[in-house]
Amino acid sequence: MTTESITVKAKPSLGGRIAARAGGGAVRVFLVLVGLFWLMPAIGLLISSLRAPSDINASGWWKVFTAPAQLTTDNYARLLENGTITHSLLSTIMITVPSTVLVVVIGSLAAYAFAWLDFPGRDWWFLGVVALLVVPVQVALVPVAKLFGAIGIFETTFGVIIFHVSFGLPFAIFLLRNFFAEIPRELLEAARLDGAGELRLFTRVVMPLGGPAIASLGIFQFLWVWNDMLVALIFADSKNPPITVALQQQVRQFGNNIDVLAPGAFVSMIIPLAVFFAFQRQFVSGVMAGAVK
Repeated sequence: MTTESITVKAKPSLGGRIAARAGGGAVRVFLVLVGLFWLMPAIGLLISSLRAPSDINASGWWKVFTAPAQLTTDNYARLLENGTITHSLLSTIMITVPSTVLVVVIGSLAAYAFAWLDFPGRDWWFLGVVALLVVPVQVALVPVAKLFGAIGIFETTFGVIIFHVSFGLPFAIFLLRNFFAEIPRELLEAARLDGAGELRLFTRVVMPLGGPAIASLGIFQFLWVWNDMLVALIFADSKNPPITVALQQQVRQFGNNIDVLAPGAFVSMIIPLAVFFAFQRQFVSGVMAGAVK
């Protein structure tokens, strides 16, 4: 006589069923609250930038919810009339865009070489690049300042770009090399059999597959350079500084001109946020791809 074993699935308890049903909603509510808490300084800065200086000195920004008539765009009109702030925004763009593009382009080419090209000492060169990741920026400020002064690029936009590119490349090469190395070798060999050279292989195969990682790198580099103050304070032109230094100088010289500082700070913050949200899909794809690999 054959006895068949019957597996009885235990029913979850009432508390378990309630927790399972409420878990998804509770997590969503928690994430929404965390997001609102994270955005609170930005919301406060936006509202402060739309209030008159007298209203800002009289009460907190949350007062606007009971007195919405306080909102005005006069502060932004004054901001556009402030030549220091407007020129600093242009200077920041002139520094950030080339620094980001050069790091992405040079880092991608170097990462491809380290991942798929054979040359003498490749592994040792890559270890040297990785070792540069542990070098703090603060350690290089004085010697680099002396070097830039000797060759005549100290306090110039070109000098700031060179500094950012130099310190951004080690991380870029390390990140992209590990991503490119995961591309199937068979795919590259098939492209070579079809007559593709290294440049065509890089532009037609590696770049499209590495798009998410390259987008993530570009976002990281853009945010780092745009929000930088230490390097800009030392190496940038003091007569035409980036926005971070210009706002700091406004605070030092005119501590009560909140009608210029609030909109200027919000504009300097909203631009990198807009860049991040514009490329958030590629950024998430790059992060998830790296996590899976």
